[in-house]
Amino acid sequence: MELTQAHRDALQDILLWRRDVRHFLPDPVPQEALDRLRKSMDFAPSVGNARPWRVLHVKSADRRKAVIRNFEDANAKAAELYQDDQRASYNALKLAGLREAPVHLAIFTQSAPKAGHGLGRQTMPEMLRYSTVAAIHTLWLAARAENLGVGWVSILDPHAVARALDVPKDWHLTGYLCLGKAASDDDTPLLHRNAWQSNAETIWQDV
Repeated sequence: MELTQAHRDALQDILLWRRDVRHFLPDPVPQEALDRLRKSMDFAPSVGNARPWRVLHVKSADRRKAVIRNFEDANAKAAELYQDDQRASYNALKLAGLREAPVHLAIFTQSAPKAGHGLGRQTMPEMLRYSTVAAIHTLWLAARAENLGVGWVSILDPHAVARALDVPKDWHLTGYLCLGKAASDDDTPLLHRNAWQSNAETIWQDV
């Protein structure tokens, strides 16, 4: 298939508008859209074709509450790392959309999947988690194509999340995602908009 400038322009738009969303509308996400997003992850690259990602759609109100408590505790501890004006700026940031997002996805990496037979990860076992991250990013772009937003919540104790969701011991939390219709559209990163930090420099060197 020969891709055209129209394809490149469409991809650029999706990349530009793929932003970490923290404000969601309560509108439910159609099951058909979720099915398409699940399928999109099948196209993500993975080491040895192992597909080590394990996705839990967290629907239980009690389990969601446990994750929200986890975030609130971790967020309070994180705030203690900053001082004075920077702490005030940190506390003013909205760093999660856990209460508003209609969909919660907990995405784990299985540490020793049988699929792939170990190919490509003998010297770099971390490639399994990198593969899961690639699948998350694939889902993220596909969600944007569905006019949905994604927020990646990283201020969590991963072990507490694993306990709350009662997952196997060889599953390791890689990403906890909020998903839904964004309350507003903006092509500028939230941390940039809130003067936390401007876009970081991209380093690309010839060596």
